[in-house]
Amino acid sequence: MNLRLTFLDIYYPLLVIIYLLCQPQIFIVDMTYCLGIKVKEGLLAIADTRITSGTDTTVKKKISIEQKDGFSLFIMTSGLRSTRDKAIVYFTELLETTEYNKLYKAVNAFGEQVKRVVKEDKESLEKAGFNFDLHSIIGGQLKDDDEHKLFLLYPEGNWVELGQGAPFIIIGNSGHGKPILNRTLNEDSSLKLALKVGFLSFDSTRVSSNNVDFPIDVAIYKKDSFNIIEQRYEKKDLENISTQWAEELKAALEHVSEDWMNVAFDKLT
Repeated sequence: MNLRLTFLDIYYPLLVIIYLLCQPQIFIVDMTYCLGIKVKEGLLAIADTRITSGTDTTVKKKISIEQKDGFSLFIMTSGLRSTRDKAIVYFTELLETTEYNKLYKAVNAFGEQVKRVVKEDKESLEKAGFNFDLHSIIGGQLKDDDEHKLFLLYPEGNWVELGQGAPFIIIGNSGHGKPILNRTLNEDSSLKLALKVGFLSFDSTRVSSNNVDFPIDVAIYKKDSFNIIEQRYEKKDLENISTQWAEELKAALEHVSEDWMNVAFDKLT
């Protein structure tokens, strides 16, 4: 009995350490904030750039843009960086030899590349403790599309198109940024309002999560223009807007009526 206890005392901590070292998902966190907005005027895309691995953070672009005559689209992704890069490379090579006249056809093609990566990598990833969780937002307009469109593509390669009544899609860390979007956005909103609200949605997520941060990449597409413009914002560029928004929230809270609380607080006296 004493010999057995001595053995466990010596080797149990070592076994625990070996087990933890074999669990890569404990040390690698990949969280994303990617937002796509569709209004009558056009499309807006916002993507953070933070990649977290253990205690290390790096900046990596999470939005890809493809443009040529009568062809404008962007792709934003969340999930393992390696699967994202592989699917994007496959799709980019496909565009060199294949033309698409409608966005849903290009979305189908990218979905096929995602399924190709699933076949190649899913088994080995799962053995290493990773989930294949590549979600994508794809937006744009191709020459035979009657308007600009926005799609959410799932890891299985199937998709849904954004319709009326739901002017935005978020992938990644979505919980903190949704309320302001739900309260303010509709299909008649301007692109300027979409960018303003989109940034405040990102900012709400940023202050609530250490896995989402500046810089952010913004892409804007105006209906029928076949031209996506891109802008990167650093923290210093928008720090004053974040501060202003915090002050505006505090001021608005002070103006909210307190009469409704009296029925509860009167019971304290």
